[in-house]
Amino acid sequence: MHTKRIIPCLDVKDGRVVKGINFIDLVDAGDPVECGKAYDKAGADELVFLDITASSDKRNIVADMVRKVAETVFIPFTVGGGIRSIEDFKTILREGADKIAVNSAAIDNPTLISEAADKFGSQCVVLAIDARRRRVGAAADPNLSYAESIKINNEWKPSDGWTVYKNGGRVDMGIDAAEWAVKAAELGAGEILLTSMDSDGTKAGYDLELTRTIAEAVDIPVIASGGAGTNEHFYDALTDGKADAALAASLFHFKELEIKEVKEYLRSRNVSVRL
Repeated sequence: MHTKRIIPCLDVKDGRVVKGINFIDLVDAGDPVECGKAYDKAGADELVFLDITASSDKRNIVADMVRKVAETVFIPFTVGGGIRSIEDFKTILREGADKIAVNSAAIDNPTLISEAADKFGSQCVVLAIDARRRRVGAAADPNLSYAESIKINNEWKPSDGWTVYKNGGRVDMGIDAAEWAVKAAELGAGEILLTSMDSDGTKAGYDLELTRTIAEAVDIPVIASGGAGTNEHFYDALTDGKADAALAASLFHFKELEIKEVKEYLRSRNVSVRL
């Protein structure tokens, strides 16, 4: 059995770690460098750093902050946000990142995936997908949550599929998430960081149907993201959801659960983890 990974995520805005619900209502969660250092000591398998407004603000990622975090962690370190070119890949890898996550730029220019994979290796290229369940009929209002959509529209079907968003969940691209994942894997992406916008920050559990759909569609590792609230949610994502890793943010930031606690629970249920 493959060893499963538990990965904390630092969503960074204006130099601070932030966390919200459904990609909005952000609250401060601390200093990125201190958070990274703490997670390294806490037994995280990897760390993800996402500059969540770099793409929408059309600016480059904050390289000096990446370097400061990289200097304090000794686990694989993935960085994303505002990565638009091979030169950006080179810059951030030079600052200490082990992998680069691309989202908006890869949607705009899919060849960026293949070019980066050719130059740096597929293991360096992580495709980040922000996906939201499609709304139909009366539930088509994008401001409605997943639960609200179901309440007002009995015809809405959970299996209707998922659409890809870019610019930090701001722009609906009208692209099917599963089709995009398959294409990215074919282009050379080595891993997929899959975030359910419906579940993000809710602590109601990962979107298992979404995670399983993507995991079954590709032959590269899938990281489940969005919705962790209990030990059982991690277990469900790594078993029923078929994810290779589970990512969480606010749950760890605000110490509602400790990484060691999650791993001990998973091991007690026969999930292979590194303790």
